[in-house]
Amino acid sequence: MVAPHESYLLQQLEGDKRFHSLNDEQKRAVIEVRRKKELVQRELTSVDQELARIDQELAQFERRQPQAAAAAAADNRAVENNKSLHDAQGRQKFNQDPKKGIESLIDSGLLNDTPEDIAAFLYKGERITKTKIGEYLGENKEPNLTVLRKFVELFEFQKMDIVTALRAFLGKFRLPGEAQKIDRMMEEFAVVYCRNNATVYSKSDTCYVLAFSIIMLNTSLHNPSVKDKLTADQFVKMNNGINDGGDLPADLLINAYHSIKNVPFEIPEDDSMDFTITFYNPDKRGYLVKEGGKHKSWKKRYFVLTDNCLYYFVKESDAEPKGIVPLENLKVIECKDRKFTFEIKSEEKFIKAAKTDSGGRMVSGNHECYRIQAKDQEEMTAWVESIRKSISKDPFYSQMQARKKNAMCKQ
Repeated sequence: MVAPHESYLLQQLEGDKRFHSLNDEQKRAVIEVRRKKELVQRELTSVDQELARIDQELAQFERRQPQAAAAAAADNRAVENNKSLHDAQGRQKFNQDPKKGIESLIDSGLLNDTPEDIAAFLYKGERITKTKIGEYLGENKEPNLTVLRKFVELFEFQKMDIVTALRAFLGKFRLPGEAQKIDRMMEEFAVVYCRNNATVYSKSDTCYVLAFSIIMLNTSLHNPSVKDKLTADQFVKMNNGINDGGDLPADLLINAYHSIKNVPFEIPEDDSMDFTITFYNPDKRGYLVKEGGKHKSWKKRYFVLTDNCLYYFVKESDAEPKGIVPLENLKVIECKDRKFTFEIKSEEKFIKAAKTDSGGRMVSGNHECYRIQAKDQEEMTAWVESIRKSISKDPFYSQMQARKKNAMCKQ
């Protein structure tokens, strides 16, 4: 069955043969990505309106102090752009190596070097994979152990039954495979949950044992390879005497059993690094030849144009891009000194971009322009037109640049 809110998205994809070739799970993933994209576009419209309002206020201020206001606004905008780039780089590093990613965000001043702030960063989980969150929280060393404790304390388990609490907890990250790591995580969960529900459980060991029993129950009931499914009576008997020698209320255990039987735990899926979905149905893709930024050598690269960004890979089969060029406030022109070649340039000295260095780390790009060559005139024209259509213009940025130039001319 198709949900009513998905009907219009299906209508948009009706004529796309590639969409119809996908299986149901892949189709749902594509529809979800499209839905999220529309939400982001609406948010961006709201941001544009807010920027327009701020722009009006700045204009009034600049009439009193035009030169100072224009210079300050331009500097602030540059700082914010730089922060955004470092933030994106730090999160991508986290998705490759959690420790290095957190160090990068701390070094950039985007994350405070405290267990509380690191825990809050992981709890929010914005643009970082749940697998890597679980990997970081499972480490048996500092500051990871303290961060795990602070992470669990961010949950509000008061008056929440243990199954609901486990669903909330396990939905924030993906459990690692190692038993010792799972043990530490469940022990911290039990301590905080028991503290929040002291009238139900006599000690945290009770919560710990019951939490593991519930996870085992989930596996028993919903893993196809398990033939002998636990019954409600068996589950109750399995947990006899775990409450400091006494029994937990039977209705508590029966309710937990039926909750898991009716709705299994959802294993968090990581789609933030799924480039198959990210690059589904791009605006344009294909091999081109790119000039290097430092050595000026020309090398063949695989380019993908999608969502107002130009990605390039060493080869088509690569899982992650070699470089990312956000197409904001840029321009693309045809070159006169080399056949079938075009340039992507910025009004600033350098283009705000990111690339992978020789050590596999994401770093800021330092290109004044990108020079790219196609195989013939037709291919070059097609790429230039597609990139021009993908370039987004920030009205705030453009207006501030114009005012900055006017202020400089009046000096």
